[in-house]
Amino acid sequence: MSEARLTPAELKTLFLFESLTDEQLAWLARRGTVQDFPARATVFAEGEPAEGFFMLLSGTLALSRRVQQDDVETNRTDQRGVYMGATQAYLPEDPAVPRTYTASMRAITDCTFFVLTADDFGTVMRTWFPMAVHLLEGLFFGIRTNQALIGERQRLAALGSLTSGLMHELNNPAAATVRATAALRERVAGMRGKLGMLADGRIAPEQLRSLTQLVESMIERAAKAPELTALQTSDREDELGEWLDAHHVRAGWDLAPVFVAGGIDVECLEEIAASVAPGLLDQSLRWIGYALETEQLMTDIEDAGTRVSALIAAARQYSQLDRASRQWIDVHEGLKSTLVMLGHKLRDGVRVVKDFDRTLPQIPAHPGELNQVWTNIIDNAVQAMDGAGTLTIRTARDGDRLLVEIGDTGPGIPPELHKRVFEPFFTTKPVGEGTGLGLDISYRIVVNGHGGDITLVSAPGDTRFQVRLPLTEHAD
Repeated sequence: MSEARLTPAELKTLFLFESLTDEQLAWLARRGTVQDFPARATVFAEGEPAEGFFMLLSGTLALSRRVQQDDVETNRTDQRGVYMGATQAYLPEDPAVPRTYTASMRAITDCTFFVLTADDFGTVMRTWFPMAVHLLEGLFFGIRTNQALIGERQRLAALGSLTSGLMHELNNPAAATVRATAALRERVAGMRGKLGMLADGRIAPEQLRSLTQLVESMIERAAKAPELTALQTSDREDELGEWLDAHHVRAGWDLAPVFVAGGIDVECLEEIAASVAPGLLDQSLRWIGYALETEQLMTDIEDAGTRVSALIAAARQYSQLDRASRQWIDVHEGLKSTLVMLGHKLRDGVRVVKDFDRTLPQIPAHPGELNQVWTNIIDNAVQAMDGAGTLTIRTARDGDRLLVEIGDTGPGIPPELHKRVFEPFFTTKPVGEGTGLGLDISYRIVVNGHGGDITLVSAPGDTRFQVRLPLTEHAD
């Protein structure tokens, strides 16, 4: 790493210094140095004492923040004159809060910086711009406090909404399991009673064995029973009800729906009647009915358990609790898990259309962060449609990028507001219904964190947010 100096004339070409006096430029030329860093070098690291104020003269750099065990890139730029480092050196020193770098900076290519020490930068600000320093102090602390409060509130609101939706989704299969288990207990008790009556000596052992084998075939038939229309079901129930009445089976209207659901027709009933003595037909049919209902209840419990497992898997996929932060991912997995997590908002009048290009390759990304982007955009779309309309999610390849397009049939966003939707604290929602941070966060995740792009195309009845993500890793 070498050091040199800039002339006052060279300093004046930097946008931050273009309005300074000759005396001020000369002071900076004497105090500042030029420092070179090779590609991949760490210029400074998050948490280290903030000792330098850096201005980029040439090259490309990247800023990153530490999130748990991962470094998340927040910005990448090659703009000459951008500055970073000890940017708050003008603030009063607080021994209880050491002044440290708030992010890490890495040289992507060979970089050259103009560097002032933190003390010199603080002296410049307090001496040359005292009024500005007072304004900046108030603005800095005010924005930091507001962002912390609003950001925390938004995170809690989003977490509460997702948790409420997940609990609602889990409650349905859980309640179904409880109901099915209670009914199953009754059916099993009834089966024991009917079996005891069949086996009390009034039926020959070989007939009981034959009936048992018949029940097994009936259960197998029920598993393969075709789906009937409402009209077909009604006609079949009437047909079986007439047969049961003709054979003096008590309360045949109760058994008929069970037999129809199990795929049993008149031919099956005739086969059963031929397998037992006429006096035992009523009890035999009820035993078979109990067996079919029991099998269906066990299927219902299995389906409910599968649904709970699927919801938990979707929640794990959405939160990325057990996966590394940056990895190669199939973007469709995150989109599907997000739809599951927002399922409670996508009912009634919302129709979801998924137009996925399954030939798309995996991309390098932070899946948990992208899921936050999908959540923000989909949630906004549903709110824009006021719970009634069509939500369309499309994926496609767009040159060397992957396109995710999320559209809704809401009223649209006026053209004059298109450029403002990604600004922090700007919202088109009524007062109290939005913080204005969702799309700002989404923009920073896509653009700064992934090197992608997010745009808006909107007209009444057709609003689309288009997210484009690189198919390959950033060049390091």
